[in-house]
Amino acid sequence: MELNRSRQTLWKGLTVFGVGVLPLLYLTSASTVRWIALGLWLVSAGVFVAYQLRPFRFRIAADGLDLRIAGLNRLVAWAEIEAVVLHQPLPSGGRKQRAASVLLVPATASTIDRRLTGRSPVDGRAALVLLDLDQVQQPPGEVAAALAHFGGSRFADVRQRAPERSDAPGAPDMEALSLLSSLTPRVQKAIDSGDASQRQALKAEVDAALAKLSEASAGRDQPRLDGVLKAMSDALATEDEDTKPS
Repeated sequence: MELNRSRQTLWKGLTVFGVGVLPLLYLTSASTVRWIALGLWLVSAGVFVAYQLRPFRFRIAADGLDLRIAGLNRLVAWAEIEAVVLHQPLPSGGRKQRAASVLLVPATASTIDRRLTGRSPVDGRAALVLLDLDQVQQPPGEVAAALAHFGGSRFADVRQRAPERSDAPGAPDMEALSLLSSLTPRVQKAIDSGDASQRQALKAEVDAALAKLSEASAGRDQPRLDGVLKAMSDALATEDEDTKPS
């Protein structure tokens, strides 16, 4: 399998350079300073394009990884590779999740002489960061399948996905639902029993659950279930009022 470089970054960069040059042409007076600034801008654009169009090769095959990336320009045989890791850490600090990265852990007999700036998330060994998968056209799943097929036990897929938030809009609070399913038959039984002490004890339990649920749900952008608990509490209290002598 051969990976193809994505050109999205190139087109986005060219758009930025194209839009950015307009003020230099139309909003500044003709002067030596303007032409110097324009020249520097064009040189920067040229360097950017040259970097994006630099030679690239990433081929996954039975005999190893044929690479022209990360300072390598040769076939790295599987015998030189201790492990290939597909890593995607969970986002932190509210940041967007980064693209998955391909890391290569050289074997003891490897002749790879590049600086190992990465760390394998599997065992912490030094690793060479080959590329981020947002740089190529193939989806991560296809790359993982090819590495698993040809790399065998050397390949480890340790991508981590951010878990779906239980406080996402419209997401049910499973703990609250479990609590309600437990309380509902007990509340109905207490009301039907006519036992005031049983209703009072259960009302105290419902009120405590209501306070805990309201505190846990503070700030969540979702329909809360505390209204049902409040209705239970009111029903138990109403029964108490109905049984009081007039």
